Amino acid sequence: MRTIGTGLAAALLLAGCGGSDSGTIETEDGTVEYDADQSGDEAQIRFTDKDGNETVINSGTDVAASLPDGFTVYPGAQVASSSVMSGADGQGSMTVMTSSDSPEEMVAHYRQQAEAAGFVIEMEMTTNDTMMIGGEGPDGQAFSFNASRSGEESSGMLMVGRN
Repeated sequence: MRTIGTGLAAALLLAGCGGSDSGTIETEDGTVEYDADQSGDEAQIRFTDKDGNETVINSGTDVAASLPDGFTVYPGAQVASSSVMSGADGQGSMTVMTSSDSPEEMVAHYRQQAEAAGFVIEMEMTTNDTMMIGGEGPDGQAFSFNASRSGEESSGMLMVGRN
């Protein structure tokens, strides 16, 4: 999940640059080359490690949410953006959504889906108007969901992946 989260975070940072870009990033595992292309609200980033393994991340407002069996977009929520990653180190997705429902309702929904899909909830946290849960599931899968409230709207972010 660390690799997936790091890759998705890098995708979001690079996507904000617009246009096309390429270069290298130094990681704890060595140098990684990247090629990033952005068109409108969508970005595709390709990372290639020192062994030639490629990871592809597609991210944007028009990228369809790609969730594993047992997980769905929160009922009635509007998807703000979606990122999908696949490569030698794993696969995963991050879906950001908004809803008029409370963070408690959104977290309860994803807790139920995760447990039904065989995930064990290993982490829970609540601070002020933010809630987060996370856990591990079958076949090396991991997930986290966090939601926070601002005014009349809750924002949620679901990350599901496999290393």
